[in-house]
Amino acid sequence: MRISDILREKGSEVATIGAGRSVHDAVRVLNEHRIGALVVTDDDGSVNGIVSERDLLRTASETWDSGAERVERLRDRPVVAIMTRDVICAVPDDDLDYAMGIMTQNRIRHLPIVEEGKLVGIISIGDVVRTCLNQATYENRMLKDYVSGAT
Repeated sequence: MRISDILREKGSEVATIGAGRSVHDAVRVLNEHRIGALVVTDDDGSVNGIVSERDLLRTASETWDSGAERVERLRDRPVVAIMTRDVICAVPDDDLDYAMGIMTQNRIRHLPIVEEGKLVGIISIGDVVRTCLNQATYENRMLKDYVSGAT
């Protein structure tokens, strides 16, 4: 199975944010969409970074150690100041097992999908697990039917 199969079923809508938007805006968008990461994009749709719940927690933790007045300023910091810049991406033609390996090895939960340098989708570890479970359930049913003689 390929990543494109997941995107075909899931859709290619991706919540994004501009690098200059505030941390507060990022938190608001994450909460509105009930998601764990936003892809940071340029106006042309190219990926600049990703900001995840993990980035927000790391930054908040570092800021708390610096004093109360810096915590207050955190909400107005630009996303570019806290985002992960070295984004690991995949392409639609990548195999699902390959994507799962990348996500596991790098301990990431969100994998932006790019084609010709432009963002075309995103998959989460939840999407990968759900797809693997569905595939295993289907194969299990087919094997049971085969063994029992059902057609």
